[in-house]
Amino acid sequence: MWFPVRLACLGGRAVCDRGFVGAILQRPRRREAKVSPFSHSAGRCAQTCQALVYRKHGDPSRVVELEDVPVPQTGEKDVLVKLLASPINPSDINMIQGTYAILPDLPAVGGNEGVAQVLEVGSQVKSLKPGDWVIPRDAGLGTWRTEAVLAEDDVILVPNGIPLLSAATLGVNPCTAFRMLSDFEDLRPGDSVIQNAANSGVGQAVIQIAAARGINTINVIRDRPDFTQLCDRLKAIGASHVIKEESLRRPEMKELFKTCSKPKLALNGVGGKSATELLRHLHALIFKNVKVRGFWVTQWKRDHSHDGRAFRAMVDDLCSLIQKGKLTAPACTEVCLQDYEKALGAALQPFTSSKQVLIM
Repeated sequence: MWFPVRLACLGGRAVCDRGFVGAILQRPRRREAKVSPFSHSAGRCAQTCQALVYRKHGDPSRVVELEDVPVPQTGEKDVLVKLLASPINPSDINMIQGTYAILPDLPAVGGNEGVAQVLEVGSQVKSLKPGDWVIPRDAGLGTWRTEAVLAEDDVILVPNGIPLLSAATLGVNPCTAFRMLSDFEDLRPGDSVIQNAANSGVGQAVIQIAAARGINTINVIRDRPDFTQLCDRLKAIGASHVIKEESLRRPEMKELFKTCSKPKLALNGVGGKSATELLRHLHALIFKNVKVRGFWVTQWKRDHSHDGRAFRAMVDDLCSLIQKGKLTAPACTEVCLQDYEKALGAALQPFTSSKQVLIM
């Protein structure tokens, strides 16, 4: 959950319990997968796929297992897809732990984001064809698997010429960043935004989208041994300023604002004292006209599910930035699905600057 702070904001929550449905694995695997008796679909299943399944909530390293799960045949309005890549996001971990706001029925397949290639389409499918790349429209689809059968309406087309990691990480963090920069304040070229957790996936997307719009970003990160390297990396993708959290109360902030306008919008992904410090530097604070709202991109997607044009337009804008080289994936580490334990372990480490991405 992110908290944009400004003159006016939005917020919300959502629930989703739909599941991807698997298909067949066509590559050799290093370890035997357990056969799972469950299926997300009624009817006779003739194939199986590999999936990372959890049957109870808890420590991901203890409850997630690689299993063979059955796959139904493709229906008239369904598509069969091969998952190509799927990241491990904090929300994925929280779902497995049982602490996230949306919890699918158990047993469940992990993962909420990723990119897949269409293998075949049902007879009534109109918008997709074999070879197309798609991403989920909503959370809760269970993307940590090799193949899936899903409804045409559950996915959205993306260009198959964009980088794989950009496509795999497109649906959550860039969409969150895009909406927070678009919906809460009328930002113009030369305006400024301040954010903490600037090295997160959302933070990196905020930096790049803002830079493409001519908006300055003041990026706050916690001190760490590799601060200088991280600072350089954020500036390389468009960060105007990168500072440590403890700098927010120091006189150097006055010097910073001699060359950068006071921020109209603050984006908080941390909470606590860090959020309070961001508030102190807002342009409108003196007028007591500040509002704090939570923002959840899952709820935004649901609010606009009756009319897909807004989501389509956002995805098109983001893909255009990717194609122009103005929006790149966050730092990623690619890990084979069979090495999921290594990926989960790395994702749980503090001060992680690289997103773990499962490659199918």
